Amino acid sequence: MLAAMTSQNTPSAGKDAGKLVGLVLGLAAIASIMLLALGLPAVNSGASDLPLAVSGPAPAVEALTGTFEETNPGTFEVTTHTTDAAVRDAILNREAIGGIAIGAPGATGAPEITIYTASGAGTPYAGILNSIAAGMTAQGQHVTVTDLAPLTADDPSAVGLSAMGLPLIFGGMISAVALSLLFAHRNVWWQVGGSVAFSLLAGFGLTALVQFGFGTFEDAYLATSLALTLGIASISLTALGLKALLGMPGLGLAAVLMLFVSNPISGIATGPQWLPAPWGEIGQWLPIGAAGTAVRSEAFFAGGGASQAYLVLGIWIAAGVALAALGSFRASRQATSA
Repeated sequence: MLAAMTSQNTPSAGKDAGKLVGLVLGLAAIASIMLLALGLPAVNSGASDLPLAVSGPAPAVEALTGTFEETNPGTFEVTTHTTDAAVRDAILNREAIGGIAIGAPGATGAPEITIYTASGAGTPYAGILNSIAAGMTAQGQHVTVTDLAPLTADDPSAVGLSAMGLPLIFGGMISAVALSLLFAHRNVWWQVGGSVAFSLLAGFGLTALVQFGFGTFEDAYLATSLALTLGIASISLTALGLKALLGMPGLGLAAVLMLFVSNPISGIATGPQWLPAPWGEIGQWLPIGAAGTAVRSEAFFAGGGASQAYLVLGIWIAAGVALAALGSFRASRQATSA
């Protein structure tokens, strides 16, 4: 009898051992993929092909560009403009991270040079341009530095903006999970309505905390709150739509997409130009990157350069609602057939 029991238990034990080995190897692989997804963009980020607007006499611009290629090869992608005003417009429309305007010679005979920074676009860019200004000044050139999108005295490093990334992701995902579980017995439009209501409340609440609590922003509370609201809604509604269509695996797919794809290449802390190409550009077509750009644009640039970000967020919101409708329709068909 004991021998019979042993013979019955052995195959079961072998099967469980195989499951255990597979589970351990699978979890280890997932951990490695997580590290690669989060670490590779950060490790390879840096000053490369940063869009820089330049204006001035052609010989002076050519000399400046040549100097950059010698001293900082590959750092800038220079775009030449005809006037100082065009350089400022390019920066305020977020087409460039900064600019240099070479003016007419001053009293000493040397040209007047204005270096425009935009700290609101990301602190690394302003640091690089300030270093260039210091180098030119040391060479005896007359340089004026003007910050067109300054950060606040209360948060000179925009820490509050960088910290918004996790609440943005967590708020969007946790609302989708909670609504889909608590209201699984209700029509999916209850969940969609709850997602919209939560996104509005969280968007305005988080912006108030960052602006009035941390002092990261000074103006445009309404516009910045709406930008963050759209970011949270794009994540929440996408997750709800995938859940309605695919069930629980849909939530897992949404979590992977947001946490390990959209988040690492969002550029929410530094701006997308700091990320290696083409990941910075790809990240702007995903919810977190688009939300970060929209918030920066509203908070520091009076909405300049936010058009693509709003388009992207609108597409994700519409896709989430469409997936939810499709899932609801399929569930109704299945219930009718049953």
